[in-house]
Amino acid sequence: MEQNKYLNPYIAGVLLGLVLLLAIFVSGRGLGASGAIKSVTVYGVEKIAPSHAENTKFYQKYLEEHNNSPLKNWLVFEVAGVIIGAFISGLTANRLALKLEKGPNVKTNGIRILGAIVGGFLFGVGSQLGRGCTSGAALSGLAVLSTGGILTMFAIFGGAYAFAYFFRKLWL
Repeated sequence: MEQNKYLNPYIAGVLLGLVLLLAIFVSGRGLGASGAIKSVTVYGVEKIAPSHAENTKFYQKYLEEHNNSPLKNWLVFEVAGVIIGAFISGLTANRLALKLEKGPNVKTNGIRILGAIVGGFLFGVGSQLGRGCTSGAALSGLAVLSTGGILTMFAIFGGAYAFAYFFRKLWL
């Protein structure tokens, strides 16, 4: 089996920290992704059901705060850059492939896909309840030593350790 070469995780961590520092310096804000999803969703609702968007306080306020153009939010450009960068990275490292990875004890692709959908849904709900995703609430919050960022990081790792016990048999 051919071993894939990946970037040293310590170097990757330092580079991520420098990108975060640069983002804070240039934009005055840290990194995040859930805001981009919210912007795309608001844009979609505005285009598909404009009367609903016009008559709902949330959409009215969001559109007003973003000059009636939610796709011009800097987070949308950030996430687009992440997707493009990941594609280029996979292409240059010869690791670009369409595949579904699953643990040895996951019997069908359907179970893996269902688990990913349920997990993604729960993460999305959690990111809205927590007012930000992992990168926004924990990583950027921790970078500026915010109490909320520190507590979020503890909650993320604590929750992961607590649930890992119940799901470990699927991956080991």
